[in-house]
Amino acid sequence: MISLTINGVKVQAESGASVLGIARANGVWIPSLCHHDSLSDYGACRLCLVEIIGRGGRRKVTTSCTLPAAEGLEVVTESERLTRLRRLVMELILASCPQSPAVLELAEKMGVKSGRLETNPANDCILCGLCVRACREISQAEAISFGNRGVERKVTTPFGELSHRCVLCGACVFVCPTGSRLLNLAKIAGEEPRALLSRFDAELTSTGAISRPFPQAVPNVPAINPLACLKLNRDACGLCEKICEAKAICYQDADRLRKLDVGAIIAAPGFEPFVPDHDYGQGYTTNPDVVTSMEFERMLSASGPFGGHVVRPSDGRAPRRIAFLQCVGSRDVSCRNGYCSSVCCMYAVKEAIIAKEHQSKVEPTIFVMDIRAFGKDFDKFVERAKSEYGIVFKYSRVADVVRDEKTGENEVVFTDESGRLQRERFDLVILSVGLEPSADMRRLARALGVNMNAFGFIWTEPLRPLATSRAGLFAAGAATGPKDIPETVIQASAAACEAARLLAPARNTLVTAKTYPPERNIAGEPVRVGVFICHCGINIAGVVDVPFVKDYAATLPGVAYADHNLYTCSQDTQKLIKQCIEEHRLNRVVVASCSPRTHEALFQETMRESGLNPHLFVMANIRDQCSWVHQRDPQGATEKAQDLVRMAVAMARLAAPLKSVALPVTPTALVMGGGLSGMTAALAIADQGFKVCLVEKDKELGGNLRKLQKTLDGQDLQALLSATIGRVRNHSNIQSHVGAALREIKGFVGNYESALSDGAVFKHGAIVVATGALEYQPKEYGFGQHKNIITQLELGRRLEQGLKNEPSSVVMIQCVGSREEPRLYCSRVCCSKAVQNAIRLKALYPRADVHVLYRDMRTYGLREPYYADARDQGVLFTRFDLSARPEVTWNGKGGAPTVSVKDPILGQTMTLEPDLLVLSTGMIADSEANDALAKQLKVPLNQDGFFLEAHVKLRPVEFATDGIYVAGLAHAPKSADESTAQALAAASRACVLLSRRELEAHGTIGDVDAERCVACGLCEKICAFGAITLEVQRIGRSDRLLAKINPALCKGCGACSASCRCGAITLRGFTDEQIMAEISAL
Repeated sequence: MISLTINGVKVQAESGASVLGIARANGVWIPSLCHHDSLSDYGACRLCLVEIIGRGGRRKVTTSCTLPAAEGLEVVTESERLTRLRRLVMELILASCPQSPAVLELAEKMGVKSGRLETNPANDCILCGLCVRACREISQAEAISFGNRGVERKVTTPFGELSHRCVLCGACVFVCPTGSRLLNLAKIAGEEPRALLSRFDAELTSTGAISRPFPQAVPNVPAINPLACLKLNRDACGLCEKICEAKAICYQDADRLRKLDVGAIIAAPGFEPFVPDHDYGQGYTTNPDVVTSMEFERMLSASGPFGGHVVRPSDGRAPRRIAFLQCVGSRDVSCRNGYCSSVCCMYAVKEAIIAKEHQSKVEPTIFVMDIRAFGKDFDKFVERAKSEYGIVFKYSRVADVVRDEKTGENEVVFTDESGRLQRERFDLVILSVGLEPSADMRRLARALGVNMNAFGFIWTEPLRPLATSRAGLFAAGAATGPKDIPETVIQASAAACEAARLLAPARNTLVTAKTYPPERNIAGEPVRVGVFICHCGINIAGVVDVPFVKDYAATLPGVAYADHNLYTCSQDTQKLIKQCIEEHRLNRVVVASCSPRTHEALFQETMRESGLNPHLFVMANIRDQCSWVHQRDPQGATEKAQDLVRMAVAMARLAAPLKSVALPVTPTALVMGGGLSGMTAALAIADQGFKVCLVEKDKELGGNLRKLQKTLDGQDLQALLSATIGRVRNHSNIQSHVGAALREIKGFVGNYESALSDGAVFKHGAIVVATGALEYQPKEYGFGQHKNIITQLELGRRLEQGLKNEPSSVVMIQCVGSREEPRLYCSRVCCSKAVQNAIRLKALYPRADVHVLYRDMRTYGLREPYYADARDQGVLFTRFDLSARPEVTWNGKGGAPTVSVKDPILGQTMTLEPDLLVLSTGMIADSEANDALAKQLKVPLNQDGFFLEAHVKLRPVEFATDGIYVAGLAHAPKSADESTAQALAAASRACVLLSRRELEAHGTIGDVDAERCVACGLCEKICAFGAITLEVQRIGRSDRLLAKINPALCKGCGACSASCRCGAITLRGFTDEQIMAEISAL
């Protein structure tokens, strides 16, 4: 290292480094157009002029980019002489290249608004040589260079001919400051360059050979595309390694084979979206205005290729009519995908709504075979799309899409419900593509030694939905078949539970407890704040003047040390922070960097490792709130960063140590409900070594499973019931209470005490709610008034025992008690049950006519082939609309029922006289029991009476109240295998809690001032986590009703503090004094 002086300030630098680079690294701005950090310097633009002070004070003007640093060198970057010379040079450049945005922007920054010389509007090259140097030094192709002399000098290929040395890398275009038209790769190489397409943007945009795969990637770092990298393919370039300040790139890295000893394996490789090829039709490969749903998803995104604007790819025009074509690559044996992809209907509705919200004049039409909105509250979402957004649904499978080249419209050819051929024109067509097994699925399955099903997904046992054909190996998510996000998240937790069952004996054997130094007592110490400003590479420093902010922070009251770091979150900087805390006796730390959502915990951990209380740390987000949102206003971003740092320091000065409360955990679970879900959850928890209290209100275990005989694929459910009850009764860790109910519950997460109606009292740490649901008892269609009108459950029972008389005709009516007021939800299992019984009827009585009257057949996922099988066996399916539902009559007491329904194809009323009329009844919540239990546990119900989870996708088995979980039919209607998976997921989450010896309640919780509290109860009502109760407390010599905050449940959200009209609640770490100090600092 050497020492030189820039503008009177001594700086340290590498010997031989350019003065331009050293100046910029130290926050000194020098204009330049021909410099690039990764290329050799040329000095062509002459804008980076500086003065060298020699002996006797004589000054010499030279270009700073070509000036190497030397010991004792004195440089001046600002003077009247330099300003005059630079402006003169800029006038020359401006005259030569007057239309370039980069030149105009730099000219304005230098104070040159117009030139005095004649301009050449046709020219856009300033002969800076960046492109020539990039081609020579980066690509090592030397496909272009300077040709001719004097005023004829220009960038060209050898002899003006096509260059076969050009590798179409685009480096010349990338470094060109003016975007010169001379750098036309097609004219240089004789062929158009092919862009690297972004997989994340569904190949609608281009990307680089090195880029972040997508914004939420884990790890969220750039990756090199080995197929496009010049270094890896031609041993050229190497630019990213040269400019990476973190030294994170190593081209010699290679795959390394690692051997791991594991006790269980979970396979979750996901899926791939179906890609329609030329043979599939619908115009996807030839029509630019036919896009897939994945592409449209990115088009709708604010961070997508069109900034969230709905436009046609062909001409950028806003479309008015948009068509969604469903079941593309699903329910289609021609492409070997005879299954339903489960997700397409709902994402099409979602995309149609978003398109309508983005552009109110859009008219979406969705062409469907069936609307498969089978999930919780999905039907309500569809009805909202119809009523509030005017989205049209048409029952049809589209035959073709034909583009009118004159108008640019797309003609959709389809048959309507009556069978007539129709044609409609649309501006944009969306293909709702299905889910397929990933390309590597077969190779992975072969390597794992597991079986695959007929469609190429990993096979799992029908009644153990996570278990593969190989013991100890489990599969989850769309790798086992198409499914939506909630089911995928549930299966992920369920697979973890199955693995944990095997690994339970080894729990904690490989865990090393982390130790921390004793916490330093800062009482009586003067405030000494350390401030660390992060460059975050160029994420922050590319906009914010970080050194200037650092210098400013050092002047703030209470600041004892200030520094700026390339990456403050790196391990090296964490060590530096700990060293600074010790050397400078810092007792508070402020980091100005990115988001506290992602990095606050990291820095708080560093505080603990330094012997300081983690709550003595404050973070300022100068990335999201400064550099990202003010990219085009560096000065404004820098000033705002100063404001945020000043506020953070003001808050830190008043920060006080906060103590966490350690609460013991009772390693026992209470499972409410003894049906399939409850017993499955109880066994899963008990198998991991925890005690379980299983409570069932009926006199025997089994719940709704007692009413079922077989699954759709023929699995014996009664055998499952017997085996499960036997395991529960014989398990040493399970204590069953049948004919009992929860009478009283006290306590909180990890520390509950419950009393049952049978007199039992016990303590437990977690609760699983699996109380089941009821079969709807219909009042419509003559049920209960005629002996031959029965439900699907009853038909299943009779088929198992054998019908007394062979039926000649059986009619089934779907959606009885579901999908209409007052139950606007799908019961999920009815369609599959109808198909199952219809197939069974045809197998036992081939001559019987079986007729299914339905609204939408919802045999989703891998159930679809059974629907196709039923049709192949002669089962007839007729759609009806809710406004024209079937009518049932009969003559006298013994007369056969008559069913009248309108056939949409014939357009006429069809009359059926079945021997059996079977009603596909839905499930309903046990509203009275659920309401009572919800009040006891302080958890919510939805408007249909089912328990409401914390988040439908992120926390599908948890309540907002910690320590309480939900599974099975108590959550929503579902099949036996889905109930099993959700029970395992709930057990998995419960075991995470039970496996802890104690819970640590964080310090940022509310405090109640007894003198101010008037027990109005507003805080109790507003707390989303059930952390506040009104209790009688002893204050002095009297008892008073006051608000009490449970530290185990409090999340520190501050809602209570903000809403308290008396100012009786203060949030620790965010006191009024701290907040007001921040405001005053601003």
